Amino acid sequence: MDEPARSEPSRAPGGIRLASPQGRRVLTTTVLGSGMAMLDSTVVNVALPRIGADLNTDLAVLQWTVTAYMLTLSSLILLGGSLGDRYGRRRVFVIGVVWFAVASLLCGLAPNAGVLVASRALQGIGGALLTPGSLALIQAVFHPDDRARAVGAWSGLGGVAAAIGPFVGGWLVDGVGWRWVFFLNVPLAVACVPIALRHVPETRERGAAGARGFDVLGAVLGALALAGVSYALIAAPGRGVSPGVLVPALLGLLLGAVFLRVERRRADPMLPPQIFAIRQFSAVNAVTVCVYAAFSGFFFLSVLQLQVVAGYSALQAGTALLPTTVLMLLLSARSGELGQRIGPRIPLTVGPLLCAAGMLLMTRVGPGATYVTDVLPALVVLGAGMVTLVAPLTATVLASVDVDRAGLASGINNAAARAAGLMAVAALPLLAGMSPEAYRSPPAFDAAFRRAMPLCALVLLVGALIAWLTVRRTAPQPPEEPSHAECTYHCGMTAPPLDPGDTTPHLSTGGDGPEEST
Repeated sequence: MDEPARSEPSRAPGGIRLASPQGRRVLTTTVLGSGMAMLDSTVVNVALPRIGADLNTDLAVLQWTVTAYMLTLSSLILLGGSLGDRYGRRRVFVIGVVWFAVASLLCGLAPNAGVLVASRALQGIGGALLTPGSLALIQAVFHPDDRARAVGAWSGLGGVAAAIGPFVGGWLVDGVGWRWVFFLNVPLAVACVPIALRHVPETRERGAAGARGFDVLGAVLGALALAGVSYALIAAPGRGVSPGVLVPALLGLLLGAVFLRVERRRADPMLPPQIFAIRQFSAVNAVTVCVYAAFSGFFFLSVLQLQVVAGYSALQAGTALLPTTVLMLLLSARSGELGQRIGPRIPLTVGPLLCAAGMLLMTRVGPGATYVTDVLPALVVLGAGMVTLVAPLTATVLASVDVDRAGLASGINNAAARAAGLMAVAALPLLAGMSPEAYRSPPAFDAAFRRAMPLCALVLLVGALIAWLTVRRTAPQPPEEPSHAECTYHCGMTAPPLDPGDTTPHLSTGGDGPEEST
């Protein structure tokens, strides 16, 4: 009687059906987990002015509130995926969710700016553990016939979370306070973890893939390099050219050089240099860096502009940004299909140009700006550009490498986008001449914002030029492989979606029983 129960097909990794009760629970827990990270990426920016006023901080602390999270997330996300492959995707996913929730609680309870920034860095570590595991769980445990629909449902629901994030963040900030932007993650984790432990089977890699080493040294060197350069860029407006700025900058650059040297010499590097020998992969990643640097700088400063200069409440500022996410949610699938038909070169050229136009239109937003005539046109044009380019961008990255390296390529692309966003948030106020106290003065912030938007547009123009000159007209397709569905339903605004690659050939079950190849 017991033996049939142990071999029930629906309980086996790779055999769960989406329509089954277990399948719905697996989908629920992955959406809850990834939804925490997606909400966090959109709600925190809305709370920045209130955080600054409550903690009596300057602009540098607001920058660190964003960049501390992106620093650890971008540095460790590749390592997080490898940990899941080795020690179990469910285990690492659950640890990430709990870690993220505890760090969120610390953020909400932070008595001062130092504790808040440190807690945000801890949050990024949790995000690096849970983000790769969310989609990898779906790819690993669902039946092949249901996998595309499960990915589509996961992506669409995640898109809804990203779309409502600014609205929810603004509502919380104007209501119970900015601390609840972080407390919100705790009940999501409380709902997510028991479902994952009870209903999601454990999976991990076996064989050569599972025996890969962990490039901890590379992850640490990369994080320290980014931290040094970021610190220098953020501190420069207040300290000028001083040892406190020059020393961290030089150390960051030196550690970056050491990181590249270590990666070239390691047998199992986190960032294999040889993958960049693929011309198309390198070209699209260069476009990715330009695009997401501009996006991160834009969304960081625009929410401040709407509240500090235009006089919007947090709820109004969050709601004002909805058109971009709604357009992405509704039209990304059609954009992905169009990119497959005409090739990526035109979308990756036209998309950044439209985004640049939207950012230039945003310079019309100032004191007394009206939403319909000043804000909405800029966001609609920006959203149209994002719809045009993001899905083809992700699909082209995946198609430029062999199928067995799709997960690595996607992870590198995601990490590159997040690192670019980190550098943009750190550097853009400096380049725009924004003083540490600028966000307290509407005229000063308005003047700096009008200098910053053309800089973002210029970065997008560089991305468009790179795409036109280097991206092939027709994207190479992996042999006998369908297109990756997750990038055609809804794609992230702060980073491209992660694709774990093919997780099925070497799966093993984990947990209480002995490992078996599936």
